[in-house]
Amino acid sequence: MYAAVRRYEGVTDPEEAGRRVAEGFVPLLRQVSGFVAYYWIDAGDGVMVSTSVFEEEAGAEESVRRAADYVRDNLASLLPNPPQVTAGHVVAAG
Repeated sequence: MYAAVRRYEGVTDPEEAGRRVAEGFVPLLRQVSGFVAYYWIDAGDGVMVSTSVFEEEAGAEESVRRAADYVRDNLASLLPNPPQVTAGHVVAAG
């Protein structure tokens, strides 16, 4: 499995961002080959974190591309700063 984690800082409206992600982005992500799971986390203080899990590296890479496009087109006012992206092979899971 592979995962991609994106950390967004300076989020202006976490509740609205969560609604838009749930209604618009998650359905797009589920279409990516090898989709396993997705989590959108409100870490407080204007920080939100997403975690995408896929069976293969290509799916995780595609999730990063789709997230960038979705944020640009639908969330730019709510997520004004580019995310810190970390991706890699899952070596342990529970």
